[in-house]
Amino acid sequence: MNAVISQTELSRRVAILRRFKELLNQQRERFHNYLALLESQETVIGTGTGEEILAHVELEEQIVADIFSMQRVINPLEDMYRAVTPHNFADDEIPALKTSLEDMKIKVQTQSAKNRELLSVRMAGIRNEMNTIKEHPFLRNMQRSMYGNTVTASLVDVQG
Repeated sequence: MNAVISQTELSRRVAILRRFKELLNQQRERFHNYLALLESQETVIGTGTGEEILAHVELEEQIVADIFSMQRVINPLEDMYRAVTPHNFADDEIPALKTSLEDMKIKVQTQSAKNRELLSVRMAGIRNEMNTIKEHPFLRNMQRSMYGNTVTASLVDVQG
């Protein structure tokens, strides 16, 4: 059964299709950028300073927020795309774009889990280092001399 659609309806469908493809490509690019950041973050976690790690984490939070806000736009547009696109009008690029986007998500999730593990190991090392410093004999002696061995007066003769 071939249904004839008006030029207006066809134009509407094409516009939705184009916008949907555009957003999927933008989202894939955002995930690609996020993956690149995570890969560079892996190096920073291993060798960087606290400030460098913090800068990466802040940038990561911005990218993740951007990805989520883009997804909030993509979801309703995908619903519109499905509603107006009959099976015989489906564009072959959409499934490929969605597959590519899903693959990128999996890579991002894998790298993010790896970075979290590296960060946990690094934080444990820093904690151990801090405990070692706290227990250093020189530091303990200095603290005792500053706080522990002082004599304070409890009564003061004010009459002379």
